[in-house]
Amino acid sequence: MSDNTPDSLIPYDEIVQEALRAVVGRVLGAVEKAGGQLPGAHHFYITFRTHAPGVDIPAHLKARFPDEMTIVLQNKFWDLKVAEDHFSVGLTFNQVPAALFIPFAAITAFVDPAVDFGLQFQAIEAELDEPAHETAQNDSPEPLAKPVEDGSNVVAVDFGRKK
Repeated sequence: MSDNTPDSLIPYDEIVQEALRAVVGRVLGAVEKAGGQLPGAHHFYITFRTHAPGVDIPAHLKARFPDEMTIVLQNKFWDLKVAEDHFSVGLTFNQVPAALFIPFAAITAFVDPAVDFGLQFQAIEAELDEPAHETAQNDSPEPLAKPVEDGSNVVAVDFGRKK
């Protein structure tokens, strides 16, 4: 291909990102319809921007995770509600219950390590040199599986938009 690729007048990258985020919504919607019961060994790691528009989490979590946070939907979660553009869920952090409201547009990663599946999304705000963040481990009675980092079955979409 040529280095002189013209700029597209069709926002393909945005369309694909929106479609992939809809996958997350469908999966969470299926769990909601099943009464909040995850099928088999499925469980989800969901990473999102804590200061993205529409995100509503307790102030102590926002202070602890000022940029990005990862939650785990596995054993102890409740009140999962899924809408077209967001989801809400109850989780505990250090034995303290919390309600989280997360727009799908704020999600940067979705992983189901039980089947080695993952999606990564372009960040809402382009940020270079992001500071490291602590991964939230919401309370769980048993050890949580770690997502596979070998890249298999992970879809990363980055069209390298020209600035």
